[in-house]
Amino acid sequence: METMWLTGAEWVAVLRIGLGLWWLESWRHKDKKTWFTGGGIDWAAGIADKHRWTFVRSGFDVVVKPRPRTMAYVVAYAELALGLGLIVGFLTPIALIGGLVLNLIYLVLMIHDWGEQGQNLMMALISAVALFGMSWQVWSLDHAFGLFT
Repeated sequence: METMWLTGAEWVAVLRIGLGLWWLESWRHKDKKTWFTGGGIDWAAGIADKHRWTFVRSGFDVVVKPRPRTMAYVVAYAELALGLGLIVGFLTPIALIGGLVLNLIYLVLMIHDWGEQGQNLMMALISAVALFGMSWQVWSLDHAFGLFT
């Protein structure tokens, strides 16, 4: 593969790092006080309650609603872990799959609101490209430690 300025592996690493910065921004911009006291989960519950698919409504009621505080922490700190992991390239394939799962869950929850889909679709696409492009080959702790070779 011929590219300008960087090698193909380095360009895919740029995507991985950019995606990590995007996840870090998702964590940073949250109003933590409101989020951790139920604001984010209450908002999602309102969306899930009106969802057209029964499995989304019932799944939310079983998994998320009984544990709003725990789920708020899981979501927020998953975003932080994904961001940091992707930026430094640590456990990169796991982070990429985890991020892809979070994006897909959000896409399913927000299926009726196309205005909300763009960011998650782009993040999911970058995750797939970074995963299948093995973005941990350069500029990563995974590469330095010989992980996932």
